[in-house]
Amino acid sequence: MKFTIYGSGCAKCQSLAKNAEAAAQALELDYDIEKVTDVNSIIDAGIMRTPALMIDDDIVVEGKVATPDEIRLMLS
Repeated sequence: MKFTIYGSGCAKCQSLAKNAEAAAQALELDYDIEKVTDVNSIIDAGIMRTPALMIDDDIVVEGKVATPDEIRLMLS
């Protein structure tokens, strides 16, 4: 499973990354995390608001920091 975090690297982006990791660990999933901070790459991905989370090829969170529980439900 691949998580991609889109954002500038701000505190909210870091929180979203930590929450995604916590959710994956709670479900005992194998995962990789990629952090995309390049503005052009973010726009090319169709992201309009950051932070954003893509799981595999689906954007599941945009413009907010999802909790570990919210992300865990998306993964179940």
